[in-house]
Amino acid sequence: MHYDFLIVGSGLFGAVFAHLVTKSGKKCLVIDKRNHTGGNIHCREMAGINVHEYGAHIFHTSDREVWDFVNGIVPFNRFTNSPIAKAPNGKLYNLPFNMNTFSRLWNIETPVQAEEVLKSQREEVLAKLDAEGVTEPRNLEEQALSLIGRDVYELLIKGYTEKQWGRKCNELPAFIIRRLPVRLTYDNNYFNDDFQGIPIGGYNRLTAGLLEGSDVITGADFFNDREHWESVADKIVFTGKIDEYFDYRFGKLEYRTVRFETEVIDTPNYQGNAVVNYTSAEVPYTRIIEHKHFESLSQQAVYNNPRTVISREYSTEWQEGMEPFYPVNDERNQALYAKYKELADATPGVIFGGRLAEYKYYDMAPLIRRVFDLFNTVILEKSSI
Repeated sequence: MHYDFLIVGSGLFGAVFAHLVTKSGKKCLVIDKRNHTGGNIHCREMAGINVHEYGAHIFHTSDREVWDFVNGIVPFNRFTNSPIAKAPNGKLYNLPFNMNTFSRLWNIETPVQAEEVLKSQREEVLAKLDAEGVTEPRNLEEQALSLIGRDVYELLIKGYTEKQWGRKCNELPAFIIRRLPVRLTYDNNYFNDDFQGIPIGGYNRLTAGLLEGSDVITGADFFNDREHWESVADKIVFTGKIDEYFDYRFGKLEYRTVRFETEVIDTPNYQGNAVVNYTSAEVPYTRIIEHKHFESLSQQAVYNNPRTVISREYSTEWQEGMEPFYPVNDERNQALYAKYKELADATPGVIFGGRLAEYKYYDMAPLIRRVFDLFNTVILEKSSI
């Protein structure tokens, strides 16, 4: 069969694009080199729990159209992300930084008191930089200190960030932290968006609904038989690594990746929260995810299952054969990507989209909005590509 579109990759970008073009009456084939669909939102059932196999995925948005779209595929629950952090001093603090955090840290009660401490610590850092003739923060450490002060930086940012990026904070570019969320309220909701939740029954239900009506082949690597796959459709939607598509002509882009240690534990409730960050540099993992809390939203639901599943996450440098997770946002990689993007823009018949093809970290909702915009251009406006 000949198709209108071959979609390389069945992650969220590819699945949403497949859904939209199939609904528009086009024939679509989706291939994926993994043995499952869904890309990094794929879930694996363990002990009766949907495990986020490639890390926690929490859907949040203020885009009503996107929210209604995903809920039209599968209803979402009312999960609210309220992570906590275990600091080097052994204490637990709320994230994002809010009055609960400051109250525990400084033994204060009011927003005025918190503002006074924050202002004092910021001014101390800015005065030191000014004395050195520094007008703009030169690195992430200086940027963070000027935004939040030394106490929060040392306790909750420094160790975690250095584990996440594998580099010292004073060696990382300042732009990685453009701002830090600071709330002078006792509000532990991590996101400011209007809508937030997890698909009831897990993300696999969302993927299955998006791919309904499309032909799907898993375990199929585009690059193992490129000539064949390029011949099966009029147009290609490519969601893999952009540098690989062009045979690494200018060199390889760099990534950070994550290694997971996942285990079933014979207790109904391991940490009492879905996400606990470990900010000490002495703890090798960045956080522990307890998956059942994404969907078991009451104490009764948590304790109905006598077992739980946790995943420890270890951030590491990406090497060939590993899953590429996070683009490295430095000047060298951005300049390299710009060269590949120039090639992509000049390649007829191929749409490059998603985290790997655009060398850009996406949250799920903005990624769906990106697909909407591309679909409107390619299909509804019938633009040539």
